[in-house]
Amino acid sequence: MAVKNFFGIRINHFFIFVSGFVIIISAILVYYFILRGIYGRFDTSDILPNSNIIEDFFYGKEPEVAILYSKYTENTLPVGSTWLNDNISTWKIFLSNLKLNYKILSDQNIEDGDCSKYKLIILPGTKSLSEKEALQIKKYLENGGSVFATGGIGSYSDDGKWRGWEFINQVFGIQFSHELKPDEFTKIHTVCGSLPITANIPTGFPLKVATWDRPMAVEVLDPRTTQVSFWYNYRMDDGLVREEIKKSAGIAYGNFGKGRFMWMGFELNSIIGVQEDYVFFERLFNNSIKWLMYFPIAYVRDWPTGYEAAAVVAPVLTNDINNINNVLPILKSEGISATFFMDPQTAGNNKELVRKISSYGEIAALVDIGYLASVNDRFNKLNSYEEQLKKLTTAKSELEKISSSTVSGFLPYYGLFDQNTLNAVINANYKYVFTDSLTDRSVPKTIIRGDNRIVTMTKTARDDYEIIRDFGLTLPQFQFYTYQEDLDRVLFEGGMYILKLHTEYQCRSDYSNTIKDVIKDLKKKKFWIATANEIQKWYEKRDYIEIKADRRGNTRVALKVSNPGVESINNLVIDLDLNDYAQNIAIGSEIIGTKTASVKHTEGSQMVYLYIDDLKPGESRQYYIDYDKVAN
Repeated sequence: MAVKNFFGIRINHFFIFVSGFVIIISAILVYYFILRGIYGRFDTSDILPNSNIIEDFFYGKEPEVAILYSKYTENTLPVGSTWLNDNISTWKIFLSNLKLNYKILSDQNIEDGDCSKYKLIILPGTKSLSEKEALQIKKYLENGGSVFATGGIGSYSDDGKWRGWEFINQVFGIQFSHELKPDEFTKIHTVCGSLPITANIPTGFPLKVATWDRPMAVEVLDPRTTQVSFWYNYRMDDGLVREEIKKSAGIAYGNFGKGRFMWMGFELNSIIGVQEDYVFFERLFNNSIKWLMYFPIAYVRDWPTGYEAAAVVAPVLTNDINNINNVLPILKSEGISATFFMDPQTAGNNKELVRKISSYGEIAALVDIGYLASVNDRFNKLNSYEEQLKKLTTAKSELEKISSSTVSGFLPYYGLFDQNTLNAVINANYKYVFTDSLTDRSVPKTIIRGDNRIVTMTKTARDDYEIIRDFGLTLPQFQFYTYQEDLDRVLFEGGMYILKLHTEYQCRSDYSNTIKDVIKDLKKKKFWIATANEIQKWYEKRDYIEIKADRRGNTRVALKVSNPGVESINNLVIDLDLNDYAQNIAIGSEIIGTKTASVKHTEGSQMVYLYIDDLKPGESRQYYIDYDKVAN
């Protein structure tokens, strides 16, 4: 052991060596644990610079997105048409808003196979493809690339001859159904909920699409492809609901080989409407890009743990009100509660009945606030604000006195309401409005007025007025089938089904068994059957929830869940699309003591489901989801 004396200080070289070694190892370990805390599981290759990183540093990052400007397609258009150029210009704007660099490719670039370096290739309205071009796009997808396409891709050859739907059939797993006729200036296009593509868009939102480009409707045939939306409008279109929805998909996404695709049957320039329409379409677009480029996507489920949709049984007591006695045993035997609507005069004349039915659910107000034939009615009108407020206040007071229970909601006698109604409802201390007004979703909508919130719930299905009175369906099996069609449509959307009944029709003794059949079907299909007040309370709390998902390294996603509301929430479900095929899922937290979340994940799948309870007002939780990638 060498010891030297410098200026009276004895130096042990071995001690210095050991100390330095310990310091270096400690530093490496500290650095490792810092990286581990940030990025979770990682390999050395994940943190060391590679050739791509070095090239990006010195030469700038190459675009990861390419847009095909198809001359073959342009040649099929009328001379002087700017259609293709206009579409591509809109794509450029949307991509720039996402701060994504892009490159314009020609048909020849695709034919030469010059696309493997891009993560995403966009095919805007590319009706014409050469055989070689189609083959290269398929190879690109098979090798893991992503494609965003619109319209009848590859339905024409490079010399403008009709080829058919072979390309979209093979690649997208869809079959052409029909083109939309331009006799309607716009067509409603309904989007489903609980999908990564529709994250943070109201379930059942009706996109307004112009028909000048003859949008396409298709049928999804392959299980690798998911239907996102449908053109069928149950209020206006003929046909069997389930079949027409199946044959009228306008957006679909899925996998081809190792790659991914997103397809829309209309062009970006076809979206029209008010500001809200553009806001929600931009979310749809952004979600699509995120999914195609393998970014994580998280969203809050509409309904509590264990439910795919919701339902409210809503008897309206007007004429022949004693027929409600045919319904009460059904509610009791099925173990559910209903929301009973009645006006104060009827309640005053039937006090014993009111007290009886209040034990089978909640009492809500039916109030005449004036008459409108439709939302566009310019001849009839609703009452003034002052008169509406007086009627609503009186109805609530009288019904509460008779039923000895709180009245939280109201239904306009003729179904429609206006802005005066919303203000009167808030000031009369109601919590929700039940209405026949057309809405922009199939889930409740929270309307904010200053510090106040009111929830609106709109009829989402045909009621017995239509089924029995208007359609003349008196046979129970036909009644049930019609209710079931709407029930299945709402389930497909993931929305809220409203079984609106009237005592003079479906509540009759010869028809009431149909109600039992519908309730049994709702339970079988995992609907949350609740009162309107329960729905309102849930949705008001759910609407406060904020989430954010970010990728940290290659195998970690950070998920932040916040509750800026005023009440705790339980039974919250968050869907997290890792956009990675994952195994060995583990969940941790940034802060020690954070209440954990239950996790459900199928080994090898991309989706992770988090079940969160007791998220308190003002509380934020940060979860880390670590996983191992599944080898391809």
